[in-house]
Amino acid sequence: MRNVLGLATAFLMASATAASATTILFNDFSSTAGLTLNGNAATAVDDSLRNVLRVTPASGSKSGSAFSTSAVTLNTNVSFSTKFRFNFNHQGNGGADGLVFVVQTVSNSVGGLGGGIGYAGLGNSVGVEFDNWNNGGGDGNNDNHVGIDINGNMSSVARSDAPGFTLDSGTDLVAWVDYNGATDLLEVRLNNSDTRPLLALLSYTVDLTTVLGSTNAFVGFTSGTGAAWANHDVISWEFRDTFAPVDVPTETPAPAALGLLGVGLIGMGLMRRRR
Repeated sequence: MRNVLGLATAFLMASATAASATTILFNDFSSTAGLTLNGNAATAVDDSLRNVLRVTPASGSKSGSAFSTSAVTLNTNVSFSTKFRFNFNHQGNGGADGLVFVVQTVSNSVGGLGGGIGYAGLGNSVGVEFDNWNNGGGDGNNDNHVGIDINGNMSSVARSDAPGFTLDSGTDLVAWVDYNGATDLLEVRLNNSDTRPLLALLSYTVDLTTVLGSTNAFVGFTSGTGAAWANHDVISWEFRDTFAPVDVPTETPAPAALGLLGVGLIGMGLMRRRR
């Protein structure tokens, strides 16, 4: 019975470990160790006196990006999960152009300005754009949308023109992006609190193994401004190199594991009685 209990305990410990794999964690950006900042990207202190990653400042015709200095080796079928808090503030001329979360295999120093939000033309990549400027039909004639982009193409393969929150509100928003390589499902969630929505804002099926062409990828953010601008701030960021969604309520052990654990505990009780 001791062996049975040991198997059950090992199963539970392995499940807990798999669910908490974290490769990158920034509770704030008082330090950017492990990141390469490009262009106008810099650390800054926001109006709430927080140390933030300001991917572009509130000024015209700026560009910036911040990527992991070293490529991250993604787990099975390039699966990953991430959560980040961001804030667009101090808008000028209507606010633009937004922020893109990017997984790419090109370089840790890419990024450009303007309507391409630093992401346009970046091959071997997937980006999730939070776009606060209307660039016409490609944006659905909408200045407040979220989209999934592939290989640097700003015509999103999936887009929400009603994300439920105003990107230019000057308040914190929280995003979750998860890719399950076993099912090829990419999902995006958005909220104004740390409560992870049950339903995804965007879902798209894509084989990212083929898109990226490698399991080693640089992960981070791009942004750009043009004739309009804003501070595009990332407040905090967690990235996991496997499909392990952040903020999912702790799951109870599988019935089989519970059964094994129960048998083990019963066995321990019998052994005590026999003594």
